Amino acid sequence: MMMILGLFPFLRRTTPYQTLEHQMTWRHVKNERVGQYARYQYIGPGEDKLTISGDLYPEITGGDLSLTMLNLMAASGKAWPLIDGTGRIYGMYVITAITETRSAFFDDGKARHIAFTVNLERVNSDMREMFGQISEQIDGLTEKVSSAASSAMDSATSAAKSGMDTLKGLF
Repeated sequence: MMMILGLFPFLRRTTPYQTLEHQMTWRHVKNERVGQYARYQYIGPGEDKLTISGDLYPEITGGDLSLTMLNLMAASGKAWPLIDGTGRIYGMYVITAITETRSAFFDDGKARHIAFTVNLERVNSDMREMFGQISEQIDGLTEKVSSAASSAMDSATSAAKSGMDTLKGLF
């Protein structure tokens, strides 16, 4: 695994990226002084942005499905943990933009080559905050899975009862 964003893994065989650009800034306020050079005061970290770019060849690597998953994650508006393959934890990031460039088309219009860029921006500054957000997402996911499982059990029970009633009617 090259990197994981939330539950989306960037793998060499599915969504490999060729470049990873990390830009971090720090904020300083300029204080003018009479007859002297201005002084600067550090006021904290600024923006922390990542840009992930790569090329997909749908016959070999991932394609529409991988990019659709990233688009759905972006549309959710949620922050996702970003961890690289070495175990480095970057923090919680939101997807701010996805760019796709399709080229070298088949007769049916499907692209043989898809260049993609995913722009991410960090939204937390404290690791404790990050783990709190992850646990909230896991709790929400657990509730959804539990609800879906309960619904499936209810449907299966209803279908079994209906089947039994049908069999009783035959005999």
